Order: sequence, then C-alpha cells, then structure tokens
Amino acid sequence: MVTVAAYPNAPDLSTDDYLVVGLATCFIKEDGEISQVKVVEPIPSAALEAIVKGIPTSYEMACGVALGTILSGDKPLLPTDFPPEAQFSDDFSHRAIAATRTYKIHPEVKSLIPLGTCCDNFNYSLERKRILNAENIVSSEDNVKQHEYTHKVL
Repeated sequence: MVTVAAYPNAPDLSTDDYLVVGLATCFIKEDGEISQVKVVEPIPSAALEAIVKGIPTSYEMACGVALGTILSGDKPLLPTDFPPEAQFSDDFSHRAIAATRTYKIHPEVKSLIPLGTCCDNFNYSLERKRILNAENIVSSEDNVKQHEYTHKVL
C-alpha cells in the first residue's frame, strides 16, 4: 500500500494542520490612480501574536482553519467567511505551507484564534497603505556617505 501525501512539497503537513488566514485591505497603483483590493493571506504565528497585541494592521479579520479547507494540493480555496471578490496573495500555497509550519513550532499561538473561529477586533488601520505593486527605485542619492577613513586601518 502506498501512502499519498496531501502536499507533495510538504510531506510533514496534513490537511488537518492549523493555519490562520487573514483578509487584508491592500492597494494597487495603476496609471497614477490607487484602487483598493481585498486580499486573502496566510498569517504566520509571530505576525498573529503582534497583531493580537494591538499593532496597527491592514487585516480586517482572521480565521483559524485547517490547511485542507483552504488549500487543495496547490489550489487555494476561499474560506466561507470571506467575501467572494477577495483575491489570493501571490505565492499563496507556498506561504500557507510556510505559515502552517510556524504553528507546528509554536502550538500555543493556536489559542489566540481557535480552529473554526474568526476574529475581527484588531487595530485595523489604513494609515500606512499596503501598495502591492509598488516599485522601489534605488538611486545614487540613496547611498550613505561615509567618512574617508571608514575602511582604512589607522
């Protein structure tokens, strides 16, 4: 009898493993205009701990789910509590697998949002907009000027 892994790239994970997915408000900049989008993203355990402690976040809500309910092989599945117009983040399946592993290492974090529940009492803020397609253009003016003796042995 051959055992088939639910996730060939992650044989250490099963469909029952715990994960938190969040609904984030992000922005896309096109032709000088900024438009708002809802994005479904996996939230690693360390980020969840910080969000629950009250840091400003773009997450409107987050749900504790079993990995199999949001990831079928490499195909993402929209959680039932999320709006149908929500989009999945880039590399969702890879990020979901990585985030799931963080909850295996720190199982105590699972109590913050128990399996099958959702939480929406975060410090939701759009003051610092998350622009998904922003380009970081580096110029020579960005270089830090150093003293002429910085790399010399005196």
